[in-house]
Amino acid sequence: MNHTKGGLVIFSANSHPSSREISKRIGERLGVELGKVQVYQEDNRETRVQIQESVRGKDVFIIQTVSKDVNTTIMELLIMVYACRTSCARSITGVVPYFPYSKQCKMRKRGSIVSKLLASMMCKAGLTHLITMDLHQKEIQGFFNIPVDNLRASPFLLQYIQEEIPDYRNAVIVAKSPASARRAQSFAERLRLGIAVIHGEAQDAESDLVDGRHSPPTVKIPLLIPKEKPPITVVGDVGGRIAIIVDDIIDDVDSFVAAAQTLKKHGAYKIFVMATHGILSSDAPKLIEESAIDKVVVTNTIPHEHQKLQCIKIQTVDISLILSEAIRRIYNGESMSYLFRHIGLED
Repeated sequence: MNHTKGGLVIFSANSHPSSREISKRIGERLGVELGKVQVYQEDNRETRVQIQESVRGKDVFIIQTVSKDVNTTIMELLIMVYACRTSCARSITGVVPYFPYSKQCKMRKRGSIVSKLLASMMCKAGLTHLITMDLHQKEIQGFFNIPVDNLRASPFLLQYIQEEIPDYRNAVIVAKSPASARRAQSFAERLRLGIAVIHGEAQDAESDLVDGRHSPPTVKIPLLIPKEKPPITVVGDVGGRIAIIVDDIIDDVDSFVAAAQTLKKHGAYKIFVMATHGILSSDAPKLIEESAIDKVVVTNTIPHEHQKLQCIKIQTVDISLILSEAIRRIYNGESMSYLFRHIGLED
């Protein structure tokens, strides 16, 4: 276990057994055994980390997947980074396939931009580089003052479509809302397929009465006309075709289930849902199992073995290959451009 390749050390955090699993896969691809580290929770729920080998002057990579206990996951990563920093590691790269709190990247009412806070905490702890995958918003990279490599899972999902869906030529790529149309367009252009967009998805209306914004001004100010929710419609032809809904995150599945029902009504005979990050929290597996969705395909950026036991429709695509290649290139000082070939500004 103490074997390292030159100055390369790979640590796996302790958030979930699947974190160890993906770390082992990466280590096997690189021919490197995982470094010795002890991460555990004390009786008072404090996280304690003990690095059990020398990292002085070495390039350290810490792999951390996000478990259901997301806050413990974050503390484990921060403490491990700080422990390596105080142990005089030359560089510390965090490999965080799913960046937590990524949905909280915009100001909402009197809330806060939590992903900015988390980025600052990671940099302050001593992180010198971050490898992640399919950030919810690409602008999150600007929250860091260190290099961030935002890898893409789409090549693996595209490969799944081509190899596991025999009649995929009869498919149409679907955006469940106009907001995800750009991602759907990217998939459709690469597969030479058509695109459909579900328009009129119900949105949660904000109330002005609860926070004082309803108080009238002393002068007349022109205001925006309130939005009117149109009836749900499908822009594009899905009749007699396979519908493939694509998105970056699938967590609360209500919108996906509603989209599947709409597509069924419009004649789609098979429905796939594909996403990079399968959080699948709460009753998501049960809702998927009872829905019109035929398969949900996600990557292993987030552990979801428990959800797969509850729903046989969930399938996993392994992305450890691209993570291991990114680690190899960073460690050897090679260009990362090859991993971003054919990726445009809209991807």
